[in-house]
Amino acid sequence: MTTTPGAPPDPAAAPGPVPDAPPADDEAGRAALQKAEQYIEAEEGAANRLRGFLGAFVTAAAVAMSLFHLYTAYAIVPTQTLRPVHVGFVLALVMLVYPVAKRFRHRIMWWDWLACALAIAVVVYLVQGGDDFTDRNTSPLPWDIAFGVALIALVLEGMRRTTGLVMPVVTLAFLAYALAGPWLPAPWTHKGYEVGRLVGVMYMTLEGIYGVAIDVSSSLIILFTIFGAFLQFSGAGKFYIDFSFAAMGGKPTGAGRTVVLASFLLGGPSGSGVATTVTLGSVAYPMLAKAGYEKNAAGGLLAAGGLGAIISPPVLGAAAFLIAEFLKISYLDVLLMAVIPTVMFYLALFLMVEIDTRKYGMGATLIHRTDSVWNLTRRYGFHFLSLVSIIAFMLLGFSPVLSVFWATVVSFATSFLRRDTALIPWDFFRGRLGFVDGFLRSPLVQALQGGSMGMLNVGATCAGAGIIVGVVTLTGLGLKFSGIVIDYAGGSLLLTAIYTALVVWIVGLAVPVTASYIICAVITAPALTKLGVPDFAAHMFIFYYAVLSEVSPPTALSPFAAAAITGGDPYKTTLQCWKYTVPAFLLPFMFVLDPAGQGLLLMGSTKALAKADWWSIAQVTATAAVGIAALAAGFQGWALKRTNGLERGMLIAAGFALAYPGLVGDVIGFGLVGLALVLQLLRRGGRSAAPEPQPAAPPAAAAKEEAR
Repeated sequence: MTTTPGAPPDPAAAPGPVPDAPPADDEAGRAALQKAEQYIEAEEGAANRLRGFLGAFVTAAAVAMSLFHLYTAYAIVPTQTLRPVHVGFVLALVMLVYPVAKRFRHRIMWWDWLACALAIAVVVYLVQGGDDFTDRNTSPLPWDIAFGVALIALVLEGMRRTTGLVMPVVTLAFLAYALAGPWLPAPWTHKGYEVGRLVGVMYMTLEGIYGVAIDVSSSLIILFTIFGAFLQFSGAGKFYIDFSFAAMGGKPTGAGRTVVLASFLLGGPSGSGVATTVTLGSVAYPMLAKAGYEKNAAGGLLAAGGLGAIISPPVLGAAAFLIAEFLKISYLDVLLMAVIPTVMFYLALFLMVEIDTRKYGMGATLIHRTDSVWNLTRRYGFHFLSLVSIIAFMLLGFSPVLSVFWATVVSFATSFLRRDTALIPWDFFRGRLGFVDGFLRSPLVQALQGGSMGMLNVGATCAGAGIIVGVVTLTGLGLKFSGIVIDYAGGSLLLTAIYTALVVWIVGLAVPVTASYIICAVITAPALTKLGVPDFAAHMFIFYYAVLSEVSPPTALSPFAAAAITGGDPYKTTLQCWKYTVPAFLLPFMFVLDPAGQGLLLMGSTKALAKADWWSIAQVTATAAVGIAALAAGFQGWALKRTNGLERGMLIAAGFALAYPGLVGDVIGFGLVGLALVLQLLRRGGRSAAPEPQPAAPPAAAAKEEAR
């Protein structure tokens, strides 16, 4: 579900009035949510909250943007028009919604109006220029250069307002590299490009700002954020969490399992790690505290669950759409590649939760629910239909754009199955509500507004990433960088993969996941493909390590947001999150180091899968599962019982060995796992019994007691 920038977690998106939620008048709870909101703002920008005429104007502009993109999903709009208009909408709204500095929040200054008008003028000048404008990109006119420079400045300012200084500085560094080519030392030197040539590429063609990233942003990302907003305001988020609580409560592992299942259901349609963490954490933390999780461990589990939102179908975050575009494959193929890695990620979390229960002797938390799983499914199960309809439409042969369009229509239509989920109130159709209260303030208008607002930061980032991709393409930087990496690795695929992972991780410390993936896809992927790694495996490898930046200081926004809710230490919470996620994040090495490992990606496409060796896929999947289990046991220090130092070392070594495909690694890995388990069985002392379920006090009360 998308989160409107600057707004607190919306009740429609967050779980509804469930017994386990902290009371609304709980001052500590409100303070925690406000602090968590700061981390959402760190990812999505600190936005204005406008009222009156200004609020209505911005809402109307955002609704117009959503309606325009829904229209383009069904109608035919030329690419040369769609991409610039999309960027114009994004930049114009960013200038009105995000202040130039925090002291100017909640108002629109004259310079904001000026920047908004300039963003519109840049697009109007381009569109009215027609084919003549594009044809003169190698020798632009003075006015072309003026508007092009203005567009680059607006993109830089838009990124600064939405994501902070880092991304604009990185983009400026790439621009400086393009301009200063002749004066750079070898091997970085190139012939250099003047301002006019850069403007011609960045503004007057579909290779720079209006390149691949904006293509995906204007055709897929915006439609998925609208779809997520429709689910949010129709109450799907509340249902997913209520369903998880009802399905998993009452067992010793119920609290942890609830977080894992709810994060998958809630995060799948959203693709936002921080928003999922905050939405789930505000409800689930009291339950985790009552079950026996200390603050940092609870925050780590919540952040790990939120991280799963970025790698889980059907959305996988904005970068997944870019993978499809870079590789020129269908989005269904990207979803296919994500299936087994997603299962492995949540397997790691489930194993960690199971081990937590035995390791810490946690008792069962019996969650007193007003509804059973059956009643919830009977009344609100249609929300699952909205969730799976995207895949169904793709399997029927629809394009990703049309699939998400019709899935949004399905979400809109099914919302009317119940009075409390209708996107337009029933009373409006019965004449009991006027046009303003019944329609203009309806959840439908809020969803259309939220769909556009929720992607402004991503849209600005994609525009900036287009500048970076344009520079890399123009100067050949990607090939230069890949050659340097291979030289340092001495031609070793393992070292090249390790260096690539480190580069992606370091870049991801400074910029969002989407930008990190785009930058590294154009400068590091060639290093892997040169050594024989298929392009789909190389891009998925980079994508997964870009996602890891979400839990890596100093930009570990998901763990920091979780710590704000639990009251834990942000850095200890980050380490706990690493403990929960590291087993799954060694998995990408399996699909770049050996051809057999590509089975984890289901061979990269539906066509390849039809000819695949299913026994090989089953074998590598089982090996990966055992490796993840060994790492989970090793990092937790618990297998059949508490491990000693030798057993723990053997399990961790086994996990690393099983992550390296091949007969030798498998023999070593399975042998070490078997030996560690035998040693545990031979040691005195039986396996700890799971504690008996005992009725629990309401988790909110437990949290207050812990605070005292």
